[in-house]
Amino acid sequence: MDMVEYILGNFTLTDKVQHILHSNFLKNGTINLNHYISQSFFHNSNLESVQIAFLSVGAIIVLGIVGDAFFRKTGVPDVIFLMITGVIIGPVLGIVDTGTIFKIAPYFAALATIMILFGGGLTLNIKNVIHSAHFAFLIAFLGFALSVAVTSIIVVYGLGWDWIDAILLGVMVGGSSEAIVFGLIKTLHVSDKTKAILALESTITSIMSFIGAFFLFDQIQSNHFVFSSLGITVAKSVLTGLGLGVGVGIPWMYVTSKITDTKYSYLLTLGILFMLFFFANLLGESGALTALIFGLMYGNRQFISHRLKIKMDGISTDNSFYEHLAFLVRTFFFVFVGLLANFGQIGYIIFGVAIGIALYVSRISVVKVSLTKNFLPFDRKIISFMLPRGLAPAVLATIPLTLGLPHAAAYPQIVFIVIIVSVIISTITIKKAHNELLQE
Repeated sequence: MDMVEYILGNFTLTDKVQHILHSNFLKNGTINLNHYISQSFFHNSNLESVQIAFLSVGAIIVLGIVGDAFFRKTGVPDVIFLMITGVIIGPVLGIVDTGTIFKIAPYFAALATIMILFGGGLTLNIKNVIHSAHFAFLIAFLGFALSVAVTSIIVVYGLGWDWIDAILLGVMVGGSSEAIVFGLIKTLHVSDKTKAILALESTITSIMSFIGAFFLFDQIQSNHFVFSSLGITVAKSVLTGLGLGVGVGIPWMYVTSKITDTKYSYLLTLGILFMLFFFANLLGESGALTALIFGLMYGNRQFISHRLKIKMDGISTDNSFYEHLAFLVRTFFFVFVGLLANFGQIGYIIFGVAIGIALYVSRISVVKVSLTKNFLPFDRKIISFMLPRGLAPAVLATIPLTLGLPHAAAYPQIVFIVIIVSVIISTITIKKAHNELLQE
């Protein structure tokens, strides 16, 4: 059922409102602006030239560093600035072709995921992760389930989609972005336990989004629904991530302690990380959990070697190489999300905003029933406000286009708006909570 026809049948909208909901004036306006800039400023030259590409890369790196400094000074995350940069150099100026971006999205998503999660694992304290795991799992499962539910209800009764298509959209936007979460928790004045909860929760929900989405892709294409196999898929993914992360992480700690050339030990560790990602995918895991666990093992190598009574000489605690690399990937990650902007029908934008707000309300409810009173009020607020969506839903939203699924063109349009709205809400609420803490 068409969106406007459904709404008209219930609310008798005027022809003017109907026209607005179907309007593509944002998309057409962006195309016209792109053409005007190309003619006026670049004289129809090739906007994808090598010189402009290097200029863009340099500007993005500088912007990332300036944005990070601004974040540390004011508490306002650099995410918005980087995403806006992506929108400007992509859909607006046309320096980067959006069609090309969609093609490389899965590859960049994989690189960003493993690098950011590995870097995040390096900074986590394994004791805090173990002590807070039950809270993280509870918030992850309840939050994901409620996010899928509220999104599905809005889409079914607002857009008139079938339940299976609506649930697929809910699964896409069901989890928070580990990239944004890891970036935010580094500078927030919250306990290590809270940081561990947020880091682990975002990783779990990201994995659930990928597993759930690909499961539904297969179900929709085959028209044969076997939901009993979902539990087996999830269990296999978790066991694979833990097995590879721990099974390779512990022996690798010993190997790196014997390598005297620190420079090459960094590169070797990256090589092992990329190979682990390959084997994780081969065994049915997205690579996210594997990267996190491997980073957790490597980052806590002194503690683990002591507890296991393994003698390791020359253990280096300098992780600056990985931190710089993760920062670089993270910076381009947010610009990349902006490049995926797809301005379509106004109706999709409206419902995207509605879904973003609903995710915020449901998040507060989940955290309220999940955490005990032992948590500080500020920590509870931060956990409640940490709902940003990121690259995972953006990448998943492009896959229906290649599979020819129903409403394929609508997924990227709605998902991008949800990402923007969720990031803005998180930014504003966390900033407000931080200011209130300083005033106390």
